[in-house]
Amino acid sequence: MPDVEQTTLTIGGDRVFLNHSGDGKSEAILFLHGSGPGATGFSNWQFAVPALGKQFHCLAPDLIGFGKSEHPQNPVKTIGGWMDLWVKQSIALLDEMKISQAHLAGNSMGGAIALHLLNRYPDRFKKVVFLGSIGTPHKITHQLDFLWGFYENPTAERMAQIIRWFAYNPAIIGGDLDGIAQMRLKAALDEGVRRSFSAMFPAPRQKVIDDLVVPIESIQRMKHPSLLVHGRDDVFVPLETSMYLLQHLPKVQLHVFGQCSHWIMIEYKDAFNRVISDFLEGKS
Repeated sequence: MPDVEQTTLTIGGDRVFLNHSGDGKSEAILFLHGSGPGATGFSNWQFAVPALGKQFHCLAPDLIGFGKSEHPQNPVKTIGGWMDLWVKQSIALLDEMKISQAHLAGNSMGGAIALHLLNRYPDRFKKVVFLGSIGTPHKITHQLDFLWGFYENPTAERMAQIIRWFAYNPAIIGGDLDGIAQMRLKAALDEGVRRSFSAMFPAPRQKVIDDLVVPIESIQRMKHPSLLVHGRDDVFVPLETSMYLLQHLPKVQLHVFGQCSHWIMIEYKDAFNRVISDFLEGKS
């Protein structure tokens, strides 16, 4: 299995930390991570990037405001402003890597970014995978509100609760939840990470959900072959978001994992990697 290489680039004056594998493969996948405190490209895609690197050139950056990528000293205060940064970062990364078209995979908030990329730059993308995606109209869940409000009380216990919610069966991600929580807490309490995250998700957080919504008319114009993947028991992003996209995306299919919460690519890593590999290679 290809190793995951890690590189720090300067793109458009911004620092971008990149996890990548499969360099030189003819087709590329841009992986966009979700919004948990302490989330990074590697934490979300640690199993997908090396596995799919056998077939594709896999790129999994830390989004601006996350991980080891740029943390603006004076961050924008609206999610729309952050979305503009992430869309710009994604296209600039493809340009830097000289990739004219790529497949796209977005998890949770990364799915919302994928929708905005398809809306603004449709010609830069081929097939698209959405994992438990937001970007659709729905009521915020208690668990997502709790997650986005993490810095109101940033403790190891609160982080441990978040980690338990991510997986339907916490044993899948290892028995030492407190240890995992401590590692994520350390990442989350980095000064830059905390500053960025606090600017992204102010209360009332239902407004953040609403401001990320892509208009239905735009979704209906997206002709890209799309695969929706969702955990039936996802407590952060309800299955209804994928059902909404299933109703309105023209070329679409849906794969639902039972006994699965929000971390599909970790809880069911082997099955997930097969599903998206088959989809991208035209076998499903």
